[in-house]
Amino acid sequence: MKLIAGLGNPGKKYERTRHNVGFMVVDELSFRHQTPWKKSKFNGMVSEINVGGEKMILVKPLTFMNASGECIRPLMDYYNIHVEDVLIVYDDLDLPVGKIRLRQKGSAGGHNGMKSIIQHLKTQEFNRIRVGVSRPLKGEVIHYVLGDFPKVEQPDIITAIQKSADAIEDFAQTPFIEVMNKYN
Repeated sequence: MKLIAGLGNPGKKYERTRHNVGFMVVDELSFRHQTPWKKSKFNGMVSEINVGGEKMILVKPLTFMNASGECIRPLMDYYNIHVEDVLIVYDDLDLPVGKIRLRQKGSAGGHNGMKSIIQHLKTQEFNRIRVGVSRPLKGEVIHYVLGDFPKVEQPDIITAIQKSADAIEDFAQTPFIEVMNKYN
C-alpha cells in the first residue's frame, strides 16, 4: 500500500492556483480511476485507487499548506504505511512551468508544506514529485503562488499534471528509483 499526498489549500478560492498543483495531480488520478473523495478523520480528503493490484491512498490535506504534515503522519500511522511508500506532490518555484522533477530525499527548499511534512515525519528521506510553477519576475511570491495559471501556461501545466499522474501509476509497480530514471 502506498500513500500519495498532493499538497494544496482547501476551498474554491485556491482551486486552480499554482500552490494547488499537488491537489490537481491527485485529482487527475481520482478522475482516471473514477474514485470518489471522502473526508477522513485526519483532516484530509482521501480516495483509494488500485493500480495493478497495488492499493494507493490519495490524500489532499485540508490543513492548509503550512500544516500538511498534521494530516499525512496520522494517515501513515493509521494505514501502517512506511515512509518509503509515501510520495508527496507539490509546487516548485525553482522549476519552469510544466517541468517535473522526482527525488527520493531533500530539504524543504523554503516550501512551508514540505517543512511541515519533514517535521512530522522526522526525516527528509521520502519520495517526492516537484511540479514546476516558475518564479515571479517581480512582486511577492505569496501573491504569485496563490494566483491562477495564465492561459499561456495552461497547456504546460496540464501536461505536467498528466505526466506526474503517469509517474505515480508507475510507482505502484516499480521501485521509485526506476520511476525517477524514467521521468527525470
